[in-house]
Parts: sequence; C-alpha cells; structure tokens
Amino acid sequence: MNSISMKETIERYRSQVKDVQTDSSSVEDVQHLKNETAIMAKKVELLEVAKRKLLGEGLGSSTIEDLVRIEQQLERSVRIIRARKMQVYNEQIEQLKAKEKLLADENAILTEKFQSQEDQVAEEMRADLRVVENGENSDVETELFIGPPETRTKQRWPK
Repeated sequence: MNSISMKETIERYRSQVKDVQTDSSSVEDVQHLKNETAIMAKKVELLEVAKRKLLGEGLGSSTIEDLVRIEQQLERSVRIIRARKMQVYNEQIEQLKAKEKLLADENAILTEKFQSQEDQVAEEMRADLRVVENGENSDVETELFIGPPETRTKQRWPK
C-alpha cells in the first residue's frame, strides 16, 4: 500500500509543479496584455485629439506651428479628394460615352429598318396604284344606284 501512496504523492507533486508553472506564465501574459491595452488606449486618445483638431475643435492650445501643420495636412487631403473626384467624373464620362455609342449604333440600326419598311410600303402603294390605273382587279364600283335595295335601278350619269 505504501507504493500506491508514494506514486500518488509523486503524481500530486508533478501536477502542482505544472500548475505553478502555468500560473506564472499566465501572470506574465496578463501583465503583457495590460501593457498592450494601456499603449493602445494612449494611441486612441492621441488619434481622437488629432481628429478633433482636424475638425477644428480644441485648437485653443495649439501653437502656430501646429496650426500650419494642420492646415498643410488639410490642403493635402483636399488635393487628394479633388483628384479622386476628378477620377470618378472621368470614369462616369467614359461610361456615358460608351453608352452614347451603343445608343447611336442602335439608332442607326432602327433607322435602317424603318427606311427599309418605308421603302417596302411605298413600293406596295406604287404597285397598287399601277393595278388601279391599268383597271385590273378594280374593287371600286363606279355605278350609282338610286332607291331602296329591292327596287334599285342602275342609273348612269351622263358624261
């Protein structure tokens, strides 16, 4: 029974040593994370101050050099924004030119179709006119009937 309790004691010792090592490394990790958090909080604070200054807020304590630096930064930003705006305008112009070309091509096709249909209708009308002029297949009745349908008599007008 002694050997079992000795083994158990050794196992308990080993597990305690592991726990202590784990605790010490986790304490170091926690300390490192606290330092990182403090550094990040300071960076966020500095960025917020810079943002307020760029928005024109909190400039009372700024020196002339700070104000000149902020002005130069704003001018650079405006140039970048204007360049981007011009790029977007140019892209839109190119898209509109491409659309204009497509619409012009479509218009040319439709005009050609319309012209061919118009030519076809005109040719049909000329053919019909020739038939009428030649007296062929005239469906128009040129005689005049006077009176009720039952007692109609053909009357010819003198020429």
